Amino acid sequence: MPKEWETLAKKKREAILEAIPQEWRINNPPNDQQLDVTGAYIHQYLTPREVEITETTADDIVKQTTTGRWSAEEVTRAFCHRAALAHQLTNCLHEIFFSAALTTAKSLDAHYAQHNKPLGPLHGLPISLKDQFHVRDVETTMGYVGWIGTFEGRERTAKSPIFESEMVRELRDAGAVLFCKTAVPHTLMSGETVNNIIGYTWNPRNRNLSAGGSSGGEGALIGLRGSPVGFGTDIGGSIRIPAGFNGLYGIRPSGGRLPYEGMANSMDGQNSVLSVVGPLGTSVAGLRLVIKALLERRPWLYDPLVLELPWRDELEREVSEVTGKVGDAGMVGKLCFGVFESDGIVGPTPPVRRAVKIVVEKLKELGHVVVEWKPPPHKAILSEGMKSWWYDGGHDVKSVFALSGEPMAPQVAFYQDLEKEFSGSEIAATNVRLRQLKKEYMDYWNSTETVTGTGRPVDAIITPLAPFPAARPEMYSYYGYSTWVNVLDYTSVVVPVTNVDKEVDLVDKDYVPIDEGDKKVYDSYDPEIYDGAHVSLQLVGRRLQEEKMLAIAEYVGKAIGK
Repeated sequence: MPKEWETLAKKKREAILEAIPQEWRINNPPNDQQLDVTGAYIHQYLTPREVEITETTADDIVKQTTTGRWSAEEVTRAFCHRAALAHQLTNCLHEIFFSAALTTAKSLDAHYAQHNKPLGPLHGLPISLKDQFHVRDVETTMGYVGWIGTFEGRERTAKSPIFESEMVRELRDAGAVLFCKTAVPHTLMSGETVNNIIGYTWNPRNRNLSAGGSSGGEGALIGLRGSPVGFGTDIGGSIRIPAGFNGLYGIRPSGGRLPYEGMANSMDGQNSVLSVVGPLGTSVAGLRLVIKALLERRPWLYDPLVLELPWRDELEREVSEVTGKVGDAGMVGKLCFGVFESDGIVGPTPPVRRAVKIVVEKLKELGHVVVEWKPPPHKAILSEGMKSWWYDGGHDVKSVFALSGEPMAPQVAFYQDLEKEFSGSEIAATNVRLRQLKKEYMDYWNSTETVTGTGRPVDAIITPLAPFPAARPEMYSYYGYSTWVNVLDYTSVVVPVTNVDKEVDLVDKDYVPIDEGDKKVYDSYDPEIYDGAHVSLQLVGRRLQEEKMLAIAEYVGKAIGK
């Protein structure tokens, strides 16, 4: 007999599929028979008009919907269809509310017809949300069986069905159409997305591989163009990893830039390394669009942790002037990049090393300065920062699994073995050490002014976001390339660079592993398995440099043809 949690999970899994209209149902071939389900494969189930709409970037969609050339209803219906296909191919959705989305879209069309103007800057733009956001009349499980039929594991109240996260209210106010919530790993603490409700979320470009985590559903959905832009969260790489694994742009803003109020979370109250919310999508312009729209809503009036920091055009303009995009020829100068190929703990695999080389060579060709990044050792940063993940001895996540009796996935099973809870004094000592490490890194960054030749310190760091292009199931064993950014609270933008080529990205037979951890990662790379996978890097800037880093990422992306 199935256990009670298995019955609950199966019922929920079937309910997600049942929310997909029958005419949008397809047969999903086994992964090994159809590795790549992007492009021509998914096109066979769509009309040419649906392909046109869903392969338009978010910024270009609103140019059509805010001028009345495209109806919000037609755009929404096209993305609902493609999202339905994406879920059947990759297991990327937790909640489907297409009918409510179409109702919203129709009301937006009626508003435009009546007033001859859009409701807001995101008028008619479909936006997907990671399943941490509360949306009225929509359940939030965060991948936990024990949260099914509850409000975050607690009994529902009269308020529960109508409660919404602050950002949800702001997106609606800006004219967005919310239509689905995307899959996460239970606990949120994994670079792979897996839970006992929907199973494993696959990478649509190469279904040998993970779509990433913890915003993995967003990565797979947007990677299949089932959404033009969506929001995830990031405490150790959870926006950037899915963006990179799926060939997308994604930004990890610094803490306090965008509203997190009213969202579900794991280990809520742990404030040493904060989870932050940010967008991922198919273009930098799309990310800029949704961030500006949110900041125009003045979120600092509604979320006590948001800084009163409106969008700063001058930071973008500085980059545009240096690169010659705007201004006179006399303003054109050089950007300076630090290149940080290896952190000395785990080495990047061959495709990632090639991606670094592609970006560095192109920037040098364009006349920019690239210097070697030699920061204080990352080992101490990672060691101190990751303590925050188990301050409570796993109490929070273990208590949620106890609600249903469901087992932990292998990717997060380390929580079962945690016992020690940190004392207040130990947490305080960790916070002091983190502050010291941040100051050391700041001082190093300032010191690079002496080697750049630009009169400024390094503008951005070019570095991997993971040692591999994407993770193989149960093989994501090192998070150091993404997590240091969270610990220091830097701004980071992911840029897609290339794809794995099994004829080029050969195994380096002469590679000497640093230690067993490095060997484990290097042994996981197989050119045959990875062939065709996306390869991305991250560009890291200082705290609260979202405008500048988006501008630099857009420039770099265009320079390398992405």
